[in-house]
Amino acid sequence: MNSESKQILSKVPEVTLVFWVIKILATTLGETGGDAVSMSMHLGYLVGTGIFAVVFLGAVVLQISAKRFHPLVYWLTIIATTTVGTTLADFADRSLGIGYAGGTAILFTLLMGSLLIWHLTLGSVAVDTVRSPRTEMFYWTTIMFSQTLGTALGDWMASTAGLGYEGGALVFGAMLAVIAAAYFLTKVSHTLLFWAAFILTRPLGAVVGDFLDKPISSGGLDLSRFSASAALLALILLFILSFSHRPAARTH
Repeated sequence: MNSESKQILSKVPEVTLVFWVIKILATTLGETGGDAVSMSMHLGYLVGTGIFAVVFLGAVVLQISAKRFHPLVYWLTIIATTTVGTTLADFADRSLGIGYAGGTAILFTLLMGSLLIWHLTLGSVAVDTVRSPRTEMFYWTTIMFSQTLGTALGDWMASTAGLGYEGGALVFGAMLAVIAAAYFLTKVSHTLLFWAAFILTRPLGAVVGDFLDKPISSGGLDLSRFSASAALLALILLFILSFSHRPAARTH
């Protein structure tokens, strides 16, 4: 059997610098887009969550039913997880009164539980193993929890911890820089570092999104949520269409 036939292609993209750029843009879009529907359109967090949940479920079905990796479908699903994660976290934290700390603790527990069950069931949580519908279900469930957690964590750091949006962005950016250094300079598990980075890009996007659209009196730039969302979407499409995207693969 030659080396080419040994390659088993994943349904998710190869992790590159472009991947992380698009991921951060997508998480920022999730914040501005979620706020645009729930706040600017005055639909509320519950209705917004319902709308985005339908989009998310449809995107996941499309992604899982696809026979091979499609960049546009994959990133559509990621964006869907960020938007529903935004409104769901805001509904739990604010409407239900759980609070940022409580919401963060609950969602972190759910996320760790999802990763643990995934690992116990299939033996690995590495992204290059995401090649079957069963694995994809674990993958997207874990991502859903991580995106929702990121919203609560970002709001907690910016508001409750008093760091503000710029301070929160600096903290999460520094944490991601430490993870990047660990990736290149240490032998720490790349799977562990991937999920740590994946989780932390969400609160980074959350605080950057809030910085863009929140009122100046609250420390934001008071940009239109719709204009900011459109600009972010255009940037995402530009990166998707301008760079080649290969599926993650592993060799047995």
